[in-house]
Amino acid sequence: MNRVLLVGGGKIGRMIARLLRDSGDYDVTVADASAAALKRFAASGFETREIDATDPAALAKAMDGHGFVVNATPFYLTERIATAAAGAGAHYFDLTEDVASTRAVHRIAETATTVLMPQCGLAPGFVSIAGASLGKRFDELLDLSLRVGALPLFPTNALKYNLTWSTDGLINEYLNPCEAIVDGDYRETAPLEGRENFSLDGVAYEAFNTSGGLGTLHETLAGRVRNLGYRTIRYPGHLDVIRLLLNDLRLRDRRDVLKDILETAIPMTTQDVVLVFVTASGYRKGVLIQESYVNKVPGREIDGEPWSGIQITTASAICTVLDLVATGVLPDRGFLRQEQVSLDAFLANRFGRHYAPETFSAEPGPSKPAPAKRAPAKRASSKRAPAKRATPKRASPKRAPSKRFPS
Repeated sequence: MNRVLLVGGGKIGRMIARLLRDSGDYDVTVADASAAALKRFAASGFETREIDATDPAALAKAMDGHGFVVNATPFYLTERIATAAAGAGAHYFDLTEDVASTRAVHRIAETATTVLMPQCGLAPGFVSIAGASLGKRFDELLDLSLRVGALPLFPTNALKYNLTWSTDGLINEYLNPCEAIVDGDYRETAPLEGRENFSLDGVAYEAFNTSGGLGTLHETLAGRVRNLGYRTIRYPGHLDVIRLLLNDLRLRDRRDVLKDILETAIPMTTQDVVLVFVTASGYRKGVLIQESYVNKVPGREIDGEPWSGIQITTASAICTVLDLVATGVLPDRGFLRQEQVSLDAFLANRFGRHYAPETFSAEPGPSKPAPAKRAPAKRASSKRAPAKRATPKRASPKRAPSKRFPS
């Protein structure tokens, strides 16, 4: 039995703990500074430790005897927890989107005897795995654009947004510089710029630069791609309101006030959908080609418990890479990048399977309905008279979108 110390008992941490424990191969201890949070875990049968994550001695004591450490705390605790994990001889995984924190983990990994793998969530995380996989399909890769959004199914406010994950992380993405490759050169670009508009399945979206989502992909593809960038997806109108708050009202200089406003005024929701939209263009056998990888993961019940889309995608992503290290699929030492993970291996994993909705293809390319869903309709239609067969054929296109993206 692999022993895992989970540091951070928030929304994402709760699902990480459940996925790992329920697999039957991991014994999970949950550490947090909040006694109330730990009480909920203890009620579900988890061993708990109340610790101060800023205290190196407390971290070291909590990690003793654990082969894996999962950090689900805010980005500003990343370096402390990674340092303690390396010192304890434990494999380390986190969800940080913060560029500086990731660089710190890279430095720590230079002398570590175990794996240190940051940015293991959705974006950064899975989107880099999907982007790298798509890019490998080209003889010459020109442009690669990564886009991700965690969106409410039923937006009602001017922001057209509900809180679905860490508010600190959200503010960090909106305010910190963004990494990109532009015309073959590494650049730091401004957040909230580069707006583009697109539609998918009849729904309109906007996307714009945000920090951290690219992970280390710009380093991996340096010299191999002309343009590479990451954008966050929102419903149209969101960006204008955010610019009003951050620029016109100057809340970019008062992050604590901005956080309080968002958490007081914007409700949370579990009725969400995660959208991943990666587009690549380049040459294959001398022909200029564009291909896309598209995936939608809505909130849904797993083992009888409701989970949001952002919980499912973030928690299952970090559980997948941890599992791939534990089972020997990935290296067991040093700094690991997300793009070192094969998309096939990710989606075939018992945790990664949560990324493969039945109505979307697991591989880059055109999405196709699962064959198992079509077969019953064909058998049923063969038993009816011709006049009655027209009804299920007309109804089928109307039902399909609801399976992909309830709205």
